[in-house]
Amino acid sequence: MTNALRRVALIVIFSFLVAFPVPAQSKAPIKDQNIRAELGFLASDAMQGRGSGTIYERIAAEYIGSQFRQFGLEPGGDTDTDGTKTYVQRVPLNSGVVPTGEQRATWNAIGVLRGSQPGEAIMLSAHLDHLGVDESLTGDKIFNGADDDASGCVAVLELARTLAAGKRPRRTIYFVCFGSEERGGYGSRHFIANPPVPLPQLVADLTFEMLGRPDPKVPVGNLWLTGFERSTLGPELARQGAALVADPHPDQHFFQRSDNYPLALRGVIAHTVSSYGLHTDYHRPSDEISKIDFAFMTRSLNSLVKPVQWFANSNFRPAWLPGQAPTR
Repeated sequence: MTNALRRVALIVIFSFLVAFPVPAQSKAPIKDQNIRAELGFLASDAMQGRGSGTIYERIAAEYIGSQFRQFGLEPGGDTDTDGTKTYVQRVPLNSGVVPTGEQRATWNAIGVLRGSQPGEAIMLSAHLDHLGVDESLTGDKIFNGADDDASGCVAVLELARTLAAGKRPRRTIYFVCFGSEERGGYGSRHFIANPPVPLPQLVADLTFEMLGRPDPKVPVGNLWLTGFERSTLGPELARQGAALVADPHPDQHFFQRSDNYPLALRGVIAHTVSSYGLHTDYHRPSDEISKIDFAFMTRSLNSLVKPVQWFANSNFRPAWLPGQAPTR
């Protein structure tokens, strides 16, 4: 076995050891210790920055899929050679977007919490890839992506853990972590082109990105929602108790800069939840685990649990406000 294969094998073994840090707790709130365990693995040096289209991105997808299995979600990925449905979806990449030596695929991780009434679904999503390793740098070469976007993946995982431990919702919930967002959104594009339900049945998507640190431009303990003023979704979730306010950085056009946007262009009410305060570690090797504010993450994510539970069980269907639906 080559050194490279040994390293990959050790990472796979480690990922399954970390996949079971704390038993699922019935109706328990989101726990700091679970956030630390999941983010600590995804943003570790061992994951080599989860570069888009690399074996490390695939390991991240397999790890997230193993967590979905632990939580009791249905698999929403590919069917393997023996006919078993899996939690990971392979998305082919053409050679033009794959650097030499990397895989010719990206990977999505998909878990499904099946609702009691068919016909409507919501989606909670994030992206699992980051920028990998830059060998041309001196010193730290690994782009760990702790905030971008291991923090978003952990939000999806912990909402999955908590919601799956409760009463079965009325609406089906898709928990999805996309591959290759950093390279052009290839994972989400594939998912949108091949949706598990017709897009008109997808009531809304909440994408989670960069919520590992508080933004000093919003009230203490709050997350913000891109395009808050565009639809009825954000204001209603805030009324239900979510610590959620409007994006304080409209000049950055964050609504158009994440995996929510292709869905929004197709008519789905889709926004991104974040707390990115324009910190200088964005897309740098310094986006490290040590910079994450775990107390903030735990508190703010817990504020979303009951509002998302309410949304999954309600008849409320958000809508774009007049003139606010995005167009190409």
